[in-house]
Amino acid sequence: MTISKPRPFAQRYAFVVAGVIFLALLAAAGVRAAPGVLILPLGKAFGWSRDSISLAAAVGIFFYGMVGPFAAALMQAVGIRRTLIGALLLMAASISASTWMSQPWHLLLSWGVLSGLGSGCVAIVLGATVVNRWFVTHRGLVMGLLTASTATGTLAFLPALAAIAEHGGWRPVVWTVAGACAALVPLVWWLLPERPSDIGLRPYGASDGDTVAAPQSQNLLAIALGALVRASSKPTFWFLFATFFICGFTTNGLIGTHFIALCGDHGIPEVRAAGLMAMMGAFDLIGTTLSGWLTDRYDARKLLFVYYGLRGLSLMWLPYSDFSFYSLALFGMFYGLDWIATVPPTLRLATEAFGERDAPVVFGWIAAGHQIGAASATYFAGAMRTQGGSYVQPFVIAGATALLASGLALAIRRRPAAPLPLVAAVE
Repeated sequence: MTISKPRPFAQRYAFVVAGVIFLALLAAAGVRAAPGVLILPLGKAFGWSRDSISLAAAVGIFFYGMVGPFAAALMQAVGIRRTLIGALLLMAASISASTWMSQPWHLLLSWGVLSGLGSGCVAIVLGATVVNRWFVTHRGLVMGLLTASTATGTLAFLPALAAIAEHGGWRPVVWTVAGACAALVPLVWWLLPERPSDIGLRPYGASDGDTVAAPQSQNLLAIALGALVRASSKPTFWFLFATFFICGFTTNGLIGTHFIALCGDHGIPEVRAAGLMAMMGAFDLIGTTLSGWLTDRYDARKLLFVYYGLRGLSLMWLPYSDFSFYSLALFGMFYGLDWIATVPPTLRLATEAFGERDAPVVFGWIAAGHQIGAASATYFAGAMRTQGGSYVQPFVIAGATALLASGLALAIRRRPAAPLPLVAAVE
């Protein structure tokens, strides 16, 4: 169908949609960041070891990633709004239920399996789906902003959650996170249309006469697995999967889960360590947005080479620093700028390689690699800390893997994107 020209003000409604998705991604980021705050309080309250708590966090991160491609397909089958509302309700319910836990498997079920399934629908693939559906121009910039919401979730949640945990214990932390998820449900229902054409609009930046493809009629598994089969025959998919695995291994799996505990080993209080995490979040908001702007203009492979290389060096340096205020502030600023700056160039390379219709689902599989890497680092670092009494080895190993990813990024073959008709990439 041909889309008629909307009013100029209405055309900017795409940014309202992006704002709603930003808040949803922020809440999901808070869910995944909370276990980093809960490691020490749960250990004190129940006597659970760090590796058992880390296992629950790792399972949550694993499902957070593995649900991604199926979530992207589910958005095609039943719509973004229904998928997002269901995910928010599942997160709120499972996290609330954890207030009655008394055994480690209760933590594994609530914060691991169930909240992981819910948050997996409110992850990077959601941003990719919305960007491809609602925007034609400025996709890199908007994706950078949406991706930065995960760091902003850290900025918004961690200092407050750490203060709550320090003064009230772990249960008020649980209620705070669950309440934030539940509060977003009416906002999503009210402000999030399924697609621009539902309210008489076209994607932002589309020209007169552009057409929108009809929604796919395939079932959920056919969409998710079909895209994987088509993508897996190309080496580009495996290079992107490997680099994004390392991205997760070196970010939310390691720093996101264990940084506060690492600082605790050096006598730094939880609230102060959470403040440093918040500072990283603030700088990541800048860095990831800037990365989106750069991705619209420069070779995405070279950007990934720089991002992973600098990240690796910073991680290898941190455990040998003196953990003074100035050392940690320097690390926080430097690492924060690079935290998830890798997402916009990775999405661009995926879109160029696999086309606009397959790209969101394929990117979901690539993002699954990110969360498998994060889950691996979460448990790996916790187990090494329990056995060896130090975080030095896991940080050095993670830094080395980032340097490997830097080299892999340059091995990706980049082909210019062929001219494509405008499609509602995930319908």
